Amino acid sequence: MEIIVYGTINSVSLALMGLGFAMVYGISRVPNFAHGALYIVCGFVTWTMLHKLGIPYALAIILSLAVNALLGTLMYRFILIRVRGMNISEIICSYAIGLAILEGLRYGGFRGMTYTLPVFIEGSLSIGGVPVDVHRIVMMIVGILLVAGLWVFTHFTKVGLALQGMAQDERAALMLGIDSDLMAMVAMGFGAMLAGVAAILILPLGNIVVESGYHVLIMSIAVCIVGGLGSWMGAFFAAFIIGYTQILTVVFIGSHFQMVVAILAIILTLILKPSGLFGQQKELEERV
Repeated sequence: MEIIVYGTINSVSLALMGLGFAMVYGISRVPNFAHGALYIVCGFVTWTMLHKLGIPYALAIILSLAVNALLGTLMYRFILIRVRGMNISEIICSYAIGLAILEGLRYGGFRGMTYTLPVFIEGSLSIGGVPVDVHRIVMMIVGILLVAGLWVFTHFTKVGLALQGMAQDERAALMLGIDSDLMAMVAMGFGAMLAGVAAILILPLGNIVVESGYHVLIMSIAVCIVGGLGSWMGAFFAAFIIGYTQILTVVFIGSHFQMVVAILAIILTLILKPSGLFGQQKELEERV
């Protein structure tokens, strides 16, 4: 029962980490390697507003998510738009931005293990005889509702349909009058906000450290590659595959191998099925 409970919780946390990365790539085809940095920025901004400015927790969360969305939008509007379509340049540019943010935070004094966010609800509950923190349950419920909400948003709203149109066929979307760069900018802002949502839900379970940004980036890439680049729902299902595999690894081998599982998942997927489980890219043999 422990494997099922903690496997589900771990899987939802991975889905939260990777959802923003998957959305940005699916719509704009820009791999946002600053995703992990945006995750950490939201955590530190929330902490600063809460502990230094005395802003109430709920308001601090809302404002930090708005800051994250604005930061993602500005990143695309003034930097990434200039290299869009140049694959290597997109990766180098976005990773350089993320590296600058993370190392800037480190040298700006945000280092050590003293930065924490409060949990939403104290206490624990028993699920099938397994004790679970209430905050983890809240995180799991919010994560599932978020995925469901995104599906509704992309299928039943004008902006969501425009984003989905861009993701499926950019040329057709352009012929229908949809502004490609505007939609990519919206996607980048929305993806940054999703990274912030993941941070707000996950960071109260531990400390806010700069190194977590690199961890989140690797996990996001693993989820998206296994699920298939460009497929949001693929990333969600891949999170469960990797999440349960990590928990099984912890139980039978050791906790130090969780990152190894993610990296092996990337390698095996690229070797056996480069397009991923639900990816829209062509297989290697189809391109030859």
